[in-house]
Amino acid sequence: MAASGSRKTRSGRVAAIELPPSKLERALAGLARRDVLLRLALGLLATVGLVAIMHAWTPPFPYRADYIPPRDLVARAPFQKLDVKSTEKEMDLARDRSRAVFAHDPEPLVQLRAKLRLAILEIVNAPNLESVKPTVWEKFVASKPEEPPLSGEDRDKQFQQFRQEAAGDERLAAIDTAVGLALERYEKTGLLRKPVPGNQDEILVYPAGQPDAQGPVKVSDVKLQPRSVKDELTRQLASTELVEHLFAWLQPKLAETETLSLDEELTRESRKTAADGVENVYTNYEIGQLLAPRGKPLGPEQLDLLRREYVAAEAGRSWGDRCFRCLAIFAMIAALFCLSAIYLFHRQRDLLIEWKRLIGLLALIVVTLLVARWAARDPWNAELVPVLLFGQIIAIVYNRELALLLSGIVALLTAIALGLGLSEFLILFGVSATVILQLTHIRSRNKLIVVGFFSGLAAAGFTLASAAIDEQPFGWTLVVDAARHAGLTLAAGFLMTGLLPFIERIFGVLTDIRLLDLGDVAHPLLQELIRRAPSTYNHSITVGSIAEAAAEAIGARGLLVRVGAYFHDIGKMLKPGYFIENQGDAVNRHETLVPAMSTLVIIAHIKDGANLARQHHLPEAIIDFILQHHGTTLVGYFFERAKQRSENPDAGDVDESSFRYPGPKPQTKEAAVLMLADAVESASRTLVGPTPARIEGLVREIAERRLEDGQFDESGLTLRELRMIEDSMIKTVTAIYHGRLKYPDQRTA
Repeated sequence: MAASGSRKTRSGRVAAIELPPSKLERALAGLARRDVLLRLALGLLATVGLVAIMHAWTPPFPYRADYIPPRDLVARAPFQKLDVKSTEKEMDLARDRSRAVFAHDPEPLVQLRAKLRLAILEIVNAPNLESVKPTVWEKFVASKPEEPPLSGEDRDKQFQQFRQEAAGDERLAAIDTAVGLALERYEKTGLLRKPVPGNQDEILVYPAGQPDAQGPVKVSDVKLQPRSVKDELTRQLASTELVEHLFAWLQPKLAETETLSLDEELTRESRKTAADGVENVYTNYEIGQLLAPRGKPLGPEQLDLLRREYVAAEAGRSWGDRCFRCLAIFAMIAALFCLSAIYLFHRQRDLLIEWKRLIGLLALIVVTLLVARWAARDPWNAELVPVLLFGQIIAIVYNRELALLLSGIVALLTAIALGLGLSEFLILFGVSATVILQLTHIRSRNKLIVVGFFSGLAAAGFTLASAAIDEQPFGWTLVVDAARHAGLTLAAGFLMTGLLPFIERIFGVLTDIRLLDLGDVAHPLLQELIRRAPSTYNHSITVGSIAEAAAEAIGARGLLVRVGAYFHDIGKMLKPGYFIENQGDAVNRHETLVPAMSTLVIIAHIKDGANLARQHHLPEAIIDFILQHHGTTLVGYFFERAKQRSENPDAGDVDESSFRYPGPKPQTKEAAVLMLADAVESASRTLVGPTPARIEGLVREIAERRLEDGQFDESGLTLRELRMIEDSMIKTVTAIYHGRLKYPDQRTA
């Protein structure tokens, strides 16, 4: 009863079945992992950086010089433009109305009065006219051209009358007082002969040495008024004849006297102050007012109007609109990054796994957009160059497929950041794709320049095609724009040529150019290998030839495999005598060693080679060939010797793992090709009568053993590719060991 009571009902059994998690549940579980969250945070940081660079909260100014608008451009918001000409005109008027500043020094008038007093005393003290210098008395006599000259008697009578009227201290004092009163206004305000700059009605006057004591003075008050001087003398002296003589002496002297001197510095300051006080004159533009007509290139004046209208329109946008635009662009960038991450997850997962490479890729995108925004400023408009450089770098460092994807994203973000239209985006992406698709193998320095030249022709074509789509009229402006894009594309090729060594070093990439440099026989390690182990060197060269052809047959990098083959056995140079190819007729050193020790010596060339490679700063890709070219294969010869020496014929107490290479197994197709080529070349030397059939059987057997041993499990090599590699190696090895015609006089050595 108890047993029957413990049985579950059918519904209970159904409920107890646990179904596998759905895709959504698996995705959510994956997102909860710490490393995934860190990568999401890194992508979020890059997205925020791009949003900041793009100024996503505000639309960019979309117009450039010489752009031909397909429609009339009208104002979307009211704004003002400074009327420079009218403002300058008002400032000029203000300068003209400004008051000139003069320094007043009354000393010339004081001296003039003293000279007059001395002249009168000389005449008063003279007994007659003859005793006075003619020039002294003549200055007191007013010449009247319409009247005949006076006779000598009349002149003497006139002289004596003047003496009588001016004689005596009281009379002299009265004359001096009268002259002082007549010139008093000029001694106070100043006397000016020259024209007045600026304001013609009023000037500023200050006592000499006291520039802070400026005061306004009418211009009419500082200009000489002879009639007022004469009237004042007449009013004070009541003698017409005496006044006539005194005025005849004073008038020419006053006409030459000036007590005001222009202070140029203070006058300039006055003019500047007056000009600075003028308010700017503006021209008002209303909504809907025409700013630039369609069909005509935008000049500096139209661009200035459009930029002012853009600023006014942006000033009127609310914070809500700004935030909405910012969030929209943030979401778009995040979506593009998610799509790229999905692609990388399925096609190049190592880019997502390795932190250094992921950070470098995101940083390159951010820097490219930053440089593109900087280079897009007038008059350069060179945003094409950084976008092209980005595409070339990705194509060289990774592959063309990823370069096309990311270049499209960068071109789109650049177009949005700069306010470019569809036609400009097509130019950016189209030229980038043209460049990327030509980047296959860079085996010479001028490859990038040639790519830039042909891509420049494509850039010119894209420019003309996009202009036709955009309804831009064909003309000189369009031709210049097409030539400019072609020149920028060619310039990007030259720049990439110069940057290539730095890119190789920063990203650790091996271009064909660098591989050719590494494969030069003059490399110190290869020279040392030739000196210490020449047979190993010859073996490496032969392996390189066999492996390169096989790698090319499956579409792998043949040059990389060849250079890797040159260095794969450099560890043997430390103990060359322990390797069969270097022993010749000498005694085999392994005869005195136990199999386990011999195995350690043989296996050690892997570690020794890697250490030598690192000391000479060889790239990691070459070091990988050194570490992986034997994988975890068995050192069969010494393993068999160990079994023979074992007391147990089944070799139960011989540990096979002790006779295997440490690995790792080949991680790439190129490493797998090198492993097979190394084994084939070594084994083919043992063939007696290497006929094509024997060579084919040997290659097939070695490949089968490596396959059954699991050496190709981690390389990504398919069975079809393995068969293609075998066929290539059979052909190459057969060519190396081809039969030769024996001549009659030939003898066996």
